[in-house]
Amino acid sequence: MQVVHFFDVDKKVTLRNRICLKAFLVSLLKKEGVNETERLTYIFCSDNYLLHINRQFLEHDFYTDIITFNLSSNTEKLHGEIYISVDRVKDNAHSLGVSFKKELHRVIFHGALHLCGYKDKSKAQKVLMRKREDENLKTYLK
Repeated sequence: MQVVHFFDVDKKVTLRNRICLKAFLVSLLKKEGVNETERLTYIFCSDNYLLHINRQFLEHDFYTDIITFNLSSNTEKLHGEIYISVDRVKDNAHSLGVSFKKELHRVIFHGALHLCGYKDKSKAQKVLMRKREDENLKTYLK
């Protein structure tokens, strides 16, 4: 049974090797201690779509590249939804001087790491999150 799903809402994104990426995400979750995943859904969208979600559910009035929701009803199986703004990822890739592909995968892994319990509010949390993102990028994009 497939547990990782990708959907485009109002922005189309091309992901090559989706089967490999889905398998990698399941292995990432397992490596981080998530033994069972019910469903992990990635929704690719525009800045405006994600801004609406940010306002409605988090009461934040600013653009962001990603919002992660843990919808698990119990601690046994993970169920998460990850919304990614393709517009933000493109802008961030340009600003950081990296490829869109690399930045998109970094954000994809970032969302999965949030569901594993990683935070990014404090400086120390951000450093650890970036370290785990980089490790996964190095492994996946080799």
